[in-house]
Amino acid sequence: MLCYKYANPYDHHQQIKLINSLILLNNESKLIQAANKIVAKVTDAGKEYKAGDTVITALQASSMDLRSGELTLIIGPSGSGKTTLLSLLGCVIYPSFGEVWIDGIKVNELSEKNLAQIRLKKIGFVFQKFNLIAPLTALENVMMPLILQGISDKEAKAKAAAALEKVGMGDRMKNLSNDLSGGQQQRVAIARALVTDPEMMLCDEPTASLDIKSVGIVMKELKTLATQGKAVAVVTHDTRLTPFADRIIYVIDGRISDKPIEEEIAIK
Repeated sequence: MLCYKYANPYDHHQQIKLINSLILLNNESKLIQAANKIVAKVTDAGKEYKAGDTVITALQASSMDLRSGELTLIIGPSGSGKTTLLSLLGCVIYPSFGEVWIDGIKVNELSEKNLAQIRLKKIGFVFQKFNLIAPLTALENVMMPLILQGISDKEAKAKAAAALEKVGMGDRMKNLSNDLSGGQQQRVAIARALVTDPEMMLCDEPTASLDIKSVGIVMKELKTLATQGKAVAVVTHDTRLTPFADRIIYVIDGRISDKPIEEEIAIK
């Protein structure tokens, strides 16, 4: 005679709770791993320029990394080398020495064409002067990186609209850039950098031309992107931005330091 053993309903519910707990723990573990991922790094990298017989060192041998889930401030006065460091991380220039790695790829010897592809697919840029194309609407400006990737107009339009909504510019999609305030233009620029879903966002003095209210709005947007898993680096000379930072790197006289610039000056 066959015997059937019926499961206790309580045991069944306990099993479901246990499975759900394991799923949550697994998801949390993945989030922690993703948050700690090294997206870009420079290893003993620097940049020199020749002017006749003179060698000008824009950035001395430097090592640092950018991690997902962090907003990193790169602070330094004009001419300190901070923009050179950002340009190395952004694959805009080649290092004179040392190594630059983007998402596990050593970029030192890549061709200009391959560097352009890395910039297009893996890096979002936000500039001080916004760099929006004046004859285009906000929506069309945000669509541009996707069009360059060969995505259809229909899909590019949908993705660009979603990116503008994310930065609170959904009601300004049809506005020309000249019809937008400085803060609004910068948020459109953030949407344009965000639309390709890059792992890394590089921002060169993104708040320098903005009023106090717009500065807070833009930095909150960038901080939100970091909490959502992006690696965000902001070059600035403005120490008022430090409350938004997860990590601060100081650049002075072409050298990287973890000490505030005031302390470096005092030591010298």
